[in-house]
Amino acid sequence: MDRKVALAICFVFGVVMFIQYFSGSSLARQVNQSILEYWQIVFAFTLVVGIVGVVRTNVQRINKRDDVFFRIVTLAGIIIMPVVALIWGIKADTPFMWMFENIQAPMQATVFALLAFFVASASFRGFRARSVQATVLLVSASIILLSRSALGGILADEIPQFAEWMRNYPSMSARRAILIGIGLGSITTSLRVILGIERTWLGGRR
Repeated sequence: MDRKVALAICFVFGVVMFIQYFSGSSLARQVNQSILEYWQIVFAFTLVVGIVGVVRTNVQRINKRDDVFFRIVTLAGIIIMPVVALIWGIKADTPFMWMFENIQAPMQATVFALLAFFVASASFRGFRARSVQATVLLVSASIILLSRSALGGILADEIPQFAEWMRNYPSMSARRAILIGIGLGSITTSLRVILGIERTWLGGRR
């Protein structure tokens, strides 16, 4: 019974959201705005569910003595940041902003800096000229990288121009083909969910 109610709600709201994009009436815009407002409420509840899930998982891992230090730090951050924000607010020169700028922001910068090494490693493996396609990819990537640096303009004035042509035509055509494929896949998946064919989001296999 619970699954039938969830499927009915999904079908109704899916159809309403689908129809309002093909209607120019003011009622459709009002319905869309109301649904978006309720979506924010649902998002808030899903955020709470996510936090509970993170806390529960970390507590279980702590009981199993699995990376205890890092999991305690995670739980401390989840608890301390909201408490500090509720007590002193989130404006400038508050403890919350100090923690955000001096703890969270540096950690995020560190993670992004580490990602650069993974990207470089993947690029080194992918750009090996083992075939014609890999050679074309290697040459194209080299030209784009040169055009993004001052070295490209120093070596030849044609390098930035050729790189711009590559971005506007060959690269753009490939990106449009990928976006069309993504759009068709999204439409197919949405229709399967709205019509009740795809039910994995309910917690089951089908």
